[in-house]
Amino acid sequence: MDTPLEHTYAAAVPELSVPWPAEEPPQPELVWLNEELARELGYDPEQLRSADGIALLSGQIDGTVAQAYAGHQFGNPNPQLGDGRAVLLGERVDPSGRRHDLHLKGAGRTPFARGGDGKAPLGPMLREAVIGEWLHAMGVPTTRALAVLSTGEQIAPRQGVTPEPGALMLRSAASHLRVGTFEYAAWHLDPEVRERLVRHTLARHHPG
Repeated sequence: MDTPLEHTYAAAVPELSVPWPAEEPPQPELVWLNEELARELGYDPEQLRSADGIALLSGQIDGTVAQAYAGHQFGNPNPQLGDGRAVLLGERVDPSGRRHDLHLKGAGRTPFARGGDGKAPLGPMLREAVIGEWLHAMGVPTTRALAVLSTGEQIAPRQGVTPEPGALMLRSAASHLRVGTFEYAAWHLDPEVRERLVRHTLARHHPG
């Protein structure tokens, strides 16, 4: 592929992520490619359909990380959530100079997975992709799916559930900073790290 992804978030606040590879899917196959978004990001859709493109879309690259964050679940604070089945591939700078995260869902278990298997089923990934495009068309800021791939696996999220095809979804957003990113930093990290996080956030989203 062309220009490598950048990793300014992981470099600015390494305390808020863990270097972690995406699992290699046994038989990755492109199910849907968002050609409009690919071009906006400066990618040639045909290149993304190539073997090198499938490797990128399935996370088989260096520099991937799982992000830490905290938050509330079921009405109660949880000091450690994090990317349980996703990794941040890096940041793509588009032809106009805007920076976009590329974030892979269904990438396998990470240190934040808790009891999950790290996998994602195809149906929900396609639904999320469709809903993201609908929100985007309505002018609502949202993540957008660049691609959905099948993995060649059959997965069942829990016992008694009929297995269905496994999938990966590569999504794009202005960043994957969350309220929970700041909560995690407030609960676990030193003031100096929190200051770096704030400076990075301002530089990323409110430069100048």
